[in-house]
Amino acid sequence: MTTAVVVGNPKPASRTLSAATYVATQLTGSEPDLVVDLATLGTAILDWSDDTVAGLVEQVGKADLVVFASPTYKAAYTGLLKLFLDRFAGGTGLSGIAIPLMLGGSPAHALAPELTLRPVLTEIGGTVPGRGLYVVDSAHDDPAAYADWLTATTPTVSALLGDRR
Repeated sequence: MTTAVVVGNPKPASRTLSAATYVATQLTGSEPDLVVDLATLGTAILDWSDDTVAGLVEQVGKADLVVFASPTYKAAYTGLLKLFLDRFAGGTGLSGIAIPLMLGGSPAHALAPELTLRPVLTEIGGTVPGRGLYVVDSAHDDPAAYADWLTATTPTVSALLGDRR
């Protein structure tokens, strides 16, 4: 089983990265195999012929579980994450479970993962095993902020991953 984390925060090593890694670890019981902090790619993310980015897209597309995480900007995920997601083929780009995770300043945008990120992940072939996860930024390091979502989602993820382990 392969687990990946893709983070669209323009700041490298962000709280969003910490949150995504936590979620992946809680869902699988181990650290992710691949962590893609898009902010570290620089201008390569804009170059559709860049082999490094193409390789990351291929690895993420083949992963059994991927946590896609972004801060909430203007009630949506970041343009940085959009640039990466645009590289995936419609319907077949992802082959595994896709977890939409967004962090935001207040509960006002709690539907953002469902309304903006989930539809794109399903369009490119991901299986989203429950509702998207929204965490208030100030609670990104509080396990209680994830507890209810993990309780509801982990059994479905485990069932879907059952034959991949």
